[in-house]
Amino acid sequence: MTGRVVHFEIPADDFGRATEFYRSAFGWDISPVPDIDYAMLGTTPSDENGAPTDSGAINGGLMLRDADRKSPIVTIDVDDIEQALEKITTLGGRMVMPKQDVLGMGYSAYFTDSEGNLMGLWQNA
Repeated sequence: MTGRVVHFEIPADDFGRATEFYRSAFGWDISPVPDIDYAMLGTTPSDENGAPTDSGAINGGLMLRDADRKSPIVTIDVDDIEQALEKITTLGGRMVMPKQDVLGMGYSAYFTDSEGNLMGLWQNA
């Protein structure tokens, strides 16, 4: 099903400090992703593929803050990122980062909505 929220991302200035904060405050399972400045945030029990087993629950990611990604990002599932970005643009949004491969699992992109909020898109591989 598309249009549902499937992921979130939290930017951090200090990866170690943020990791300790979320692990200690909420008991999240935090797993660094090799070779990139990113960690998976396990907020709920997940299956062997990393998909949440609790209905309606989502997991997220921790990344280094940069000029474009300054605040938490909500990621929305779509069938076709390029098609979604076209529609977003016609509705007053703006593409911030085009479709990119994510470790062979799928594709992501970032956009701003009509109110200037940075949001994410996800398309399964």
